[in-house]
Amino acid sequence: MEVSSKKALLVGDLMLDHYTFGEVKRISPEAPVPIVTVKQEEVRPGGAGNVLLGLKALGIGVVALSRVGSDQAGEALVEALRDQGIESSAIVIDQSYKTPRKNRLIVQQQQLLRVDYEQVTPLGKKVQNEIIDRLPMLLSQADVVAISDYAKGFLTLPLLRSLITLANEREIPVIVDPKGRDFGKYKGVTLLKPNFAEAIDAAGLSMKATLDEIATKIRKLSGCENLLITRSEKGVSLFTGEVRQDFPASVREVKDVTGAGDTVLAVMTAALGAGLSFAEGARLANIAGGLAVEHVGCVPITMKEILQASLHAVLNERDLH
Repeated sequence: MEVSSKKALLVGDLMLDHYTFGEVKRISPEAPVPIVTVKQEEVRPGGAGNVLLGLKALGIGVVALSRVGSDQAGEALVEALRDQGIESSAIVIDQSYKTPRKNRLIVQQQQLLRVDYEQVTPLGKKVQNEIIDRLPMLLSQADVVAISDYAKGFLTLPLLRSLITLANEREIPVIVDPKGRDFGKYKGVTLLKPNFAEAIDAAGLSMKATLDEIATKIRKLSGCENLLITRSEKGVSLFTGEVRQDFPASVREVKDVTGAGDTVLAVMTAALGAGLSFAEGARLANIAGGLAVEHVGCVPITMKEILQASLHAVLNERDLH
């Protein structure tokens, strides 16, 4: 997959991930809770930032279109992205917004607790219109668009409609990692990528519904013909036209599911940008998602790792036969 000459526009909700690593040796005398002795702390881009780092690791050029608050977390987030060589000039500072922060407490390679600092703040009309005015210029440099929706208020309906319409006019593929129950707001995108829980919630069906029934309902409600549903330990399922293709998961050890969906989005974005088919992209994204959960925290997966894992899977399959 040749992606070095390709460029992606990533649009979505950024947040700052704070990781606190420690160890537990005793229980508190004040309450029946473990005492964590902190050994190390790290801050990393989170939310749509995971996708940005994933795309960068795959070798594709990427521009971030998002917002941060006028606060320390926002400054740290933009600085972290710049340190990774990610184009951040389209990240706006929203004075009415507080940059979301998530603090994960990791003990012995396991996530013990997560503390969130966030509030949903819709993008103001003035800032929204300024961003919409910049879309033609940003899209003129893009081979593919990825939308990472974490429902923090940045992706307003007018912004989504303008982005999708302009991308379609330029025949630029758009892939969306959706949020919420209303998938109709993504009408016109090239590929919709919910996880199973999001899919069944958006479809409004019971847990007894089959995957085919869920997919049929979502495609009808969203007006999106192509659908990729991530199914955790069951892998991913791709629906294109009348065809369903299932790609089983191949995971050696699940350490942390944080960011697995972002990894799938990054790989599918790179694949579509490089002109691969949906099936080829889904196969690679499924492998990458399996690699992602073998790490603690969201760790970008490289193309080399994906190809090595893909070769390993082919050799194992050959041995079985």
